[in-house]
Amino acid sequence: MQDNSQNIISFSQSSSGEKILEYAPSGVCSRFITIKVDSNNIVQDVVFFGGCSGNTQGLGALIKGMPAKEAMQRLKGICCGNKTTSCPDQLSNALFEIIKR
Repeated sequence: MQDNSQNIISFSQSSSGEKILEYAPSGVCSRFITIKVDSNNIVQDVVFFGGCSGNTQGLGALIKGMPAKEAMQRLKGICCGNKTTSCPDQLSNALFEIIKR
């Protein structure tokens, strides 16, 4: 998996192990993504800022409650039109960054 740590806007972790990551995706319409996972790396919330609102809200709703690693594997490599990436692919990159911390 490619190192995308330069795309991290902020990262925090609570004493209970909950992690929150703000991530600036590359090559897509979304400006940034906020992800929250619990201490077991289960996705609790995903919010996209910018991009196709219905699609990004749907994407967040679909992976809520899913292990971040499973979501990452399912979304990796999805392309949008003739682009080499997509919002799901960029979310996969962000999930990689949050679970490795």
